[in-house]
Amino acid sequence: MNYHNLLFDADDTLFDFHQASLQAFAVMCQKNDIPNAPEVYQVYYDINHVLWAAFDRGEVTKEYLTLERYVRFLATLGLERDAAKCNREYLEGLGNSVFPLPHAEYVCRELHRRGHILYIATNAVASVQRNRLRLCPFGELFTSAFISEEAGASKPDKAYYDYILASVPDLNAENCLVIGDSLATDIQ
Repeated sequence: MNYHNLLFDADDTLFDFHQASLQAFAVMCQKNDIPNAPEVYQVYYDINHVLWAAFDRGEVTKEYLTLERYVRFLATLGLERDAAKCNREYLEGLGNSVFPLPHAEYVCRELHRRGHILYIATNAVASVQRNRLRLCPFGELFTSAFISEEAGASKPDKAYYDYILASVPDLNAENCLVIGDSLATDIQ
């Protein structure tokens, strides 16, 4: 089969999300006088992970998730800080944190050179992902980015992929391949 169109997940497929998250978290901590230590990040990570899993199951919205993770994080640490401000600063830091995975740039450049059309298909926060793609050294290779927040549906919902199929002329299941790191959200 010839898959002319390639839909790449972004985080943990092309980009090292953990490294970007650590950097963004450090920025947020510094701006909000929160200790930046591995055990503090672990508290945030665990809360964030639980909420993203709930999002993937369709139990919470992305808007709820992004604020609630800081409400819970700050409550767990017993800190009185502005959760919305912490979230904004984390997302801003995340949008400025671009860490391509090893060989991601080479693979994308080679696929593009061979004539494949590359797209991003992600559940990430739109403002974060758009800025990261703008800063990415190979972001210009992607024809478009399909971000769940803008699509009105999230991976793996069929409505998300229907949105992509409706947005790209001549795109269909026979000429398209989804490439990602999660069987549940990218491949299912």
